[in-house]
Amino acid sequence: MKTIAIITARGGSKRIPRKNIKKFCGKPIILYSIEAAINSAVFDEIMVSTDDEEIADISRKAGAKVPFFRSPENSDDYAVTSDVLKEVLMRYNQMGKNFDYGCCIYPTAPFITASKLKRALSIIEKKKADTVIPVVAYSFPPQRAIIIRDGMAKMQFPENLNIRSQDLEPIYHDSGQFYVFNISSFLESGVLMGKNVIPMIMDGLEVQDIDNLEDWEIAEMKYRIGESK
Repeated sequence: MKTIAIITARGGSKRIPRKNIKKFCGKPIILYSIEAAINSAVFDEIMVSTDDEEIADISRKAGAKVPFFRSPENSDDYAVTSDVLKEVLMRYNQMGKNFDYGCCIYPTAPFITASKLKRALSIIEKKKADTVIPVVAYSFPPQRAIIIRDGMAKMQFPENLNIRSQDLEPIYHDSGQFYVFNISSFLESGVLMGKNVIPMIMDGLEVQDIDNLEDWEIAEMKYRIGESK
């Protein structure tokens, strides 16, 4: 079994400038992803897909490879993860290197650990799944959502008004950290969320979307709490 970790880190973040290398609890945030991949010892290749010289330099010094730079068409605000992965796998194929399993790792995911990556690779191999994805439960049940129309608040799903929260089915969302995927299945379907997707359920303290500076501060607080346990 040959495996590759692909860390997707373009340079053009708008909401948080230089987001992928901004210091998080004292060090560039991308290092958490690189170090988790290295320490997991389950990857034959650990590479960073970037269009940015500074990101590439930091990544190489941390032990990751940057064998080529990302194309301009996959470096703008409209680039999607699946296209970036396809480009990387195609370039490796042209270099005569092919892999059985891939792991797409986001560069702003400091809660990733080596043990989580090892566990995900073990699951996908044993279960013969297309994808393994870490998920987290919504902290408040979406079935009790409120919408505002014409200035008035209304239940989006009024049939759930008198149902206790604990009696509603838990609903989860992507933790936004990584995907482990079968490369053949991915290239055939073109999507990471294929037919056979195995979830890894995460605790809420291990997950934080980082889209703005407030999110960043919350993530640092959660990280410090986790470190203190």
